[in-house]
Amino acid sequence: MASDATTRTETDSLGSMEIPADAYWGIHTARALENFPISMRPISVYRDLVVALAMVKQASARANKEIGALDASRADLIDQAAQRVIDGEFHDQFVVGVIQGGAGTSTNMNANEVITNIALEMAGREKGDYAFLSPIDHTNRSQSTNDVYPTAIKVGLGLDLQSLLEELDLLRQSFLKKADEFHDVLKVGRTQLQDAVPMTLGQEFHGFATTLGEDYHRLRENAHLLYEINMGATAIGTGITTHPDYSGAVLRHLREISELDLETAEDLVESTSDTGAFMSFSSSLKRNAIKLSKISNDLRLLSSGPQAGFGEINLPPRQAGSSIMPGKVNPVIPEVVNQVAFAVAGADLTVTMAVEGGQLQLNAFEPVIAHSIFQSITWMRRGMRTLRVNCVDGITANRERLGTMVGSSVGVITALTPFIGYTAAAALAKTALLTKRNVGDLVVEAGLMSREEVDKQLSPARLSGLQAVTRAIPVITKTGSADQK
Repeated sequence: MASDATTRTETDSLGSMEIPADAYWGIHTARALENFPISMRPISVYRDLVVALAMVKQASARANKEIGALDASRADLIDQAAQRVIDGEFHDQFVVGVIQGGAGTSTNMNANEVITNIALEMAGREKGDYAFLSPIDHTNRSQSTNDVYPTAIKVGLGLDLQSLLEELDLLRQSFLKKADEFHDVLKVGRTQLQDAVPMTLGQEFHGFATTLGEDYHRLRENAHLLYEINMGATAIGTGITTHPDYSGAVLRHLREISELDLETAEDLVESTSDTGAFMSFSSSLKRNAIKLSKISNDLRLLSSGPQAGFGEINLPPRQAGSSIMPGKVNPVIPEVVNQVAFAVAGADLTVTMAVEGGQLQLNAFEPVIAHSIFQSITWMRRGMRTLRVNCVDGITANRERLGTMVGSSVGVITALTPFIGYTAAAALAKTALLTKRNVGDLVVEAGLMSREEVDKQLSPARLSGLQAVTRAIPVITKTGSADQK
């Protein structure tokens, strides 16, 4: 009974507590709120984790009904309540912190209590009427935190990954469009920040698109790491308290609900204790983040100046850059993506240490694993979007400056080394730098090649790859494709 109009009394093995009357969570959640005021970030910040928890509870209710472990009326109530959470309702009731002790028990109980009280309300009962429908005896039937929580994390990450891949592909397409736009813009390539041979700006941007495409496929391939679940394992993998048919039934229902290609682990004891899949997947995210950071570094360098830097491209001006230097505009969008990458790299180390910290039949540190990976996916998705919308789509080329730099570059002499030899080419390059004279003129004057031969080998199209010399050089066409000729 409620002690007054604003609270209700709930009891567990430790005693009784007053719970806000309008709260769908209960005493186990309340204790977690007292015990873990750490992150001050509720699990509801990760929408797909909440949805995944509800999917697991829904699949369990259907499985328990199917095998006769739960009566149809109660199972249907849990099923319907879980569906409302899946549809986006009551997420504000998932209030336990993302960082918590207990290997995720607080999160599991938060889900059990919320779904139970939604069901009770749907049945015309008061919240907290656990004699009619219990968070533990009914909503958690045939389950343990130790199989529910890791399964929900994997399902949630599987759902979250889809939106990440969508943003990644949109960013890749944006770079391809710029490769198309810049297909004929000649520039000086650079190695070790020193002038190298010519290329096109289109080739440079096509390279960005290609590396992002590789990451897209790598992440899709590694998604299978998330699809091995341990439902039916209960406490340590022995399946204690479960019906022999439960594991197969809950897998089938969860596959149908989540539309993910899930499978039950062959060894439930191993699967319950080992969290290596999270480490491998986190590493894939780190790879993508670091490559995004490298691209952002290149964009910052290429746009540096505008007068005393590279000044090859212009990034869209997004905000005034200085409180003291008038007119200064900084590359703020690539900078924020850099910082996202740093955070993802740090999160990956956190995941690695948490995986290593597991002991015997259970890893108690899955909450920080879940938080780290969900945060990485969330920040990367948002970082990719702002990089695309607020930066890449608006990049322009300084064509005149790029043409001037190519025309005066001694790097073009590399194309002549097969004809005049490395030693002669090096000597002429030094002369060209000292005298500021045209490399081709020096070669002709030295009698090493004819004017016709020099002009052929030093033609802009041939130097940049617009005219293919070998099959290894991508020729960026106006359609944005890279033809191998």
